[in-house]
Amino acid sequence: MNATLGTLGVTLSVTASLVGFALSAIGLLRRRPTLVRFGPVFAGMVLVGAIVAVFAMERALITRDFSLVYVAKVGSTKTPALYNVAAMWSALQGSILLWGLVLAGYTVAVVRRFRTRLSDPLVAWALTVMLGVCSFFFLLMTGPANPFLTLAVPAAEGQGPNPLLQNHVLVAFHPPILYLGYVGFTVPFAFAIAALITGRVGEGWLLETRRWTLFAWGLLTLGIVLGAWWSYEVIGWNGFWGWDPVENASFLPWLTATAFIHSVLVQERRGMLRVWNLSLLCATFSLTILGTFLTRSGVINSVHAFSGGTIGPWLLTFFGITVVLSLGLMAWRGDRLRSPGAFDSPVSREGAFLINNLLFALFAFVVLLGTVFPLIIEATQNKRIAVGRPFFDAMTMPIGLSLLTMMAIAPVLPWRKASTELLRDRLFWPAWCGVAALAVAVLAGGSGVAPLIAFTLGGFAAGAAGRQLVLATRRQGLRGLVGRANGGMVVHIGVIMVAVGLAASQSYARTSDVSLLPGEGTSFGGHQIVYIGKDIVETKQSHAERARVTVDGVEYAPAQVQFFSNGQVVPRPSVKTGPLGDVYLSLSKPVAADGRASLQIVLNPLIMWLWTGGLVMGFGTLLAMFPGRRRRLATDAASAPVPEPEAEPATTDVLV
Repeated sequence: MNATLGTLGVTLSVTASLVGFALSAIGLLRRRPTLVRFGPVFAGMVLVGAIVAVFAMERALITRDFSLVYVAKVGSTKTPALYNVAAMWSALQGSILLWGLVLAGYTVAVVRRFRTRLSDPLVAWALTVMLGVCSFFFLLMTGPANPFLTLAVPAAEGQGPNPLLQNHVLVAFHPPILYLGYVGFTVPFAFAIAALITGRVGEGWLLETRRWTLFAWGLLTLGIVLGAWWSYEVIGWNGFWGWDPVENASFLPWLTATAFIHSVLVQERRGMLRVWNLSLLCATFSLTILGTFLTRSGVINSVHAFSGGTIGPWLLTFFGITVVLSLGLMAWRGDRLRSPGAFDSPVSREGAFLINNLLFALFAFVVLLGTVFPLIIEATQNKRIAVGRPFFDAMTMPIGLSLLTMMAIAPVLPWRKASTELLRDRLFWPAWCGVAALAVAVLAGGSGVAPLIAFTLGGFAAGAAGRQLVLATRRQGLRGLVGRANGGMVVHIGVIMVAVGLAASQSYARTSDVSLLPGEGTSFGGHQIVYIGKDIVETKQSHAERARVTVDGVEYAPAQVQFFSNGQVVPRPSVKTGPLGDVYLSLSKPVAADGRASLQIVLNPLIMWLWTGGLVMGFGTLLAMFPGRRRRLATDAASAPVPEPEAEPATTDVLV
């Protein structure tokens, strides 16, 4: 029954998306509004089919229907209920099914949001593009990524999900949130393509998609941070980011989307960078497809990549079509993409945004090069090489420090041109904040050129963001924090917290490997660690050997967990978290016969700043999605530019 129901759902979605795409495209091309009106109806049918398919898969997982190949692969009677539900997105076919559900949801959300403007060619073409994207992903589910294939003879038991995917509650939240961000960029991409098709390449389409872009960016940010947290607490390697290809696959569209969010302000204000903005949006969507290819085609080996079967050529073909279509449309509309404005001075808001964009583009290029270069070498020379962390750290560190510098300077710059006196006045207190941050870092024992520069620039940028927030709250109270400009300043503070946490944890972490008998203890970094003894925890799916350890009198339990399904042993660290640093405990190997435990103790300073900074970025994005007072009072968002203020601007158009 589950297979039949799921297949019916997928069939409904793929049929509705294909027919809806065809009818809408024909209706728009031949100017037949009656055909275009069917688009929203078919979008609803796509969502209904996706919900039915997901319901069937979750029902199959919950009831342990091992007649389905997918359930026999990722389901198990020994898997706890939470992880059994989350198993749907633990492998290739289920992850594509989740993608389809999220994409169908966004498509219906667009229909709902623009329900009074569905006859507008811009909206109609955007919906058509989204139906076309839906067609591709649901076609995958009828062919190389079919989640409802059945076994001739049902299996007696399933293998269960990868042990790393049933070891922490974040597995139930990290992938769906990441997908909401990843797939969400389909909406602004669809409007960008619609703008190119209709020739309406001015600033109107940007206003239609601003909140959609912010929403997707905020969720992708949160998803990346949750993924780093999951990695830190599950894998047992004392790390949170290793420049793994799968990590890079989500980071690449984040970089280009961040550049777009900055760059779009210049187009809205000065009518400039039209080609650049369209290119960034198309690149962001294309990178989500490329990232899907990298993580689901089997071309890379990663702890969280999927085996891809024959899905790789499909994804690579769709990626190629997307790139060619985007470039072709921009070439076709080249005459309309000329910017009416021009740069008056490099020392201006728009000049800072341009530099900011170039830095983000360079950052994305470096990450993309390091990610795909081994694949290119293997394909062309049949050699296997690895591009590891030293390359990424060395290449991205100066770019990151440059971005921190721009975060400090850009918020205080006026549009068009800045005078020396104005810069001196507006940068005075931010500069002193940078000096204070350096002094605190040195007094706390900080050393090394790169981390001290990072702390100084972090204080400088935090001073600039804080200055803008203080000015806003003085004028309007806490209501002044609402709006794109000051919400962006809150995001800046979150980014700075992440940057400072990265600099501290990467530069000043300390490690000690100790071997203790029950009752023995050690002192490390001002903490008292005592090994009490071991205990055994048995569950249906695993056997865990835990070391009971107290840190400053509080008990923790790092463990070695063996899963019965495949015999794999997975370390499970235990972490004492604090605002100034973590004590990270891991059991290096099983406890010896004489009761001796081999423990690795790592002191990680300011790790909490990473997770807190991610939450602050999410909160700032939420504030930025609501219009500020100045925008609420505007009668026409697309009207002529606001006159330049004589002195201090009321708000600053910066997001990240």
